[in-house]
Amino acid sequence: MEKTFRVGVTSDILDSRGEPAFGREPLEALDRSENLQWEWLPRGLREITGDHAAAFDALYVNSPRVPAAAVARSDLRLKLISRHGVGYDSVDVPSMTQAGVLVANTPNAVPRPVATIALTFILALAHRLMAKDRITRAGRWPERLDHMGTGLTGRTLGVIGAGRIGKELLRLAKVLDLKLLAADPYAETLELNYIGARHVSLVQVMSEADFVVITCLLNQETRGLVGSRELALMKPGAFLINVARGPIVDERALYEVLAARRIAGAGLDVFEEEPTPADNPILKLDNVVVSPHALCWTDELFGNIARTAIGAVLAVQAGRRPEFLVNPAALSHPRAKAWLK
Repeated sequence: MEKTFRVGVTSDILDSRGEPAFGREPLEALDRSENLQWEWLPRGLREITGDHAAAFDALYVNSPRVPAAAVARSDLRLKLISRHGVGYDSVDVPSMTQAGVLVANTPNAVPRPVATIALTFILALAHRLMAKDRITRAGRWPERLDHMGTGLTGRTLGVIGAGRIGKELLRLAKVLDLKLLAADPYAETLELNYIGARHVSLVQVMSEADFVVITCLLNQETRGLVGSRELALMKPGAFLINVARGPIVDERALYEVLAARRIAGAGLDVFEEEPTPADNPILKLDNVVVSPHALCWTDELFGNIARTAIGAVLAVQAGRRPEFLVNPAALSHPRAKAWLK
């Protein structure tokens, strides 16, 4: 009899009612699959352990980290880490590859929703939305002239990272008559030109853009990419928006330029430490719009992510390569060759 394929799903995608944030429909594909059993992992789990890797064939993981120690045991059963989202900086990918464990993510679901929240920040900051909300609630209508917004026509948007999300943002921003810049050493200049963006250096984006939007992956190249030197290049009236990962920006340096009003403001969906502490001084600034790494969370996004992540699980159960494989080198490992058809 064929061995049961066991799947663990991290519980941090359950809402306060105990229901999947994306609804139950995507999970029905697991229920319908023969010889497959799945279960929720305990709430509050912060890290995948060797016990999990020995008990399950596949893990659908949202926020818990997946360190090297998780795949160090000799009784390793795990074949797949399926990440809920596009980022995989929480997974020790080299160690997974060395152990013959595939890592998949869901990049197809993310570009439009994340590009949309970048535009949300741009519009909120340009129109001084939060300041106007505050004076309205306080009945201070006469102060309206003190909160004049910034028109977008002819302004410059620069993205740091021109992958799927960055390019989607550039496409959406064209309708606002923004000039478009992109800094990414790996992007194709011709493709960016076709979108209508100039392929430039990081220095040019920081110094020329009125809206600098970070949309790159977090890795060793991009950790601390935007620090005090880069922030000092920005125009006094420019805004920094980060919808990627917090550690790409030196948060202390960002606080200093915001508090000194050396740039106009920032929109942050991500922080160096998450959840960010309640006493983070950035949260006290009135020229910052913040959200808890969740602004793009919609039924559309989570539903598409869940279907893609579960699709990766079902592909591996069937002995197939998942569609969005982060570490293709793992396919040549003897463990992977043993189950791949």
